[in-house]
Amino acid sequence: MKAAILAAGLGERLRDGGIHEPKPLVRICDRPLIDYALGAVAAAGLNDVACIVNDLSSGIEDHCRREWPDLRFEFVRRTTPSSMESLFTLAPLLGTEPFVLLTVDAVFAPALVRDFLAAAARRLDADGVLAVNRFVDDEKPLWVRMAANRRITAFGPAARDSGWVTAGYYVLDPAIFTEITAARAAQYQALRAFFAHLLERGYGLYAEPVGKSVDVDRVEDIGTAEAFVRSGFTE
Repeated sequence: MKAAILAAGLGERLRDGGIHEPKPLVRICDRPLIDYALGAVAAAGLNDVACIVNDLSSGIEDHCRREWPDLRFEFVRRTTPSSMESLFTLAPLLGTEPFVLLTVDAVFAPALVRDFLAAAARRLDADGVLAVNRFVDDEKPLWVRMAANRRITAFGPAARDSGWVTAGYYVLDPAIFTEITAARAAQYQALRAFFAHLLERGYGLYAEPVGKSVDVDRVEDIGTAEAFVRSGFTE
């Protein structure tokens, strides 16, 4: 299985708070954000990583290759208009087997992805399995409602009363890329809109509950994430 990492965001809200280094290299407890994703990839026993970074960033590729010599990286440098387009840009690198997608701004215990992949592998009819939890500290969380068998039935405001939100990592089947043309024609602006599109088109999407994940988008999120890491990922 390959890992795909979305690291092409411009980090506008962090810049507004006075942080100007590339978002993947913003430090949480003296460790760059991207290392939390890569640590989870390594802990899951994966070796191949496809990563997209934006045209304005610098130092990310060198950091990854220097600090993670046992991982095999393929980088794409492109500034995209949305997380959805970042995923689509990586599609040619991901092959024909299911892959795990991680966003660079989620901080979580490294073992979570390993356990999540094992659970996702049991969903033989799934086109996608989304990690979800009940920790909500984002101003725009993606709410998820699931049936008793954990098949996803709704996203967004219609699912708000479920209490479940996405945790920042997903297992996806490349079959979803057959929807690229339709998604672009609909002018979707985010990965969450693409997920909703897949649900509407009848793709089998499931939710898998996992442990806490802290999303780092704003300066104030750094303190929350650091407290979480210092607690040993328990608080």
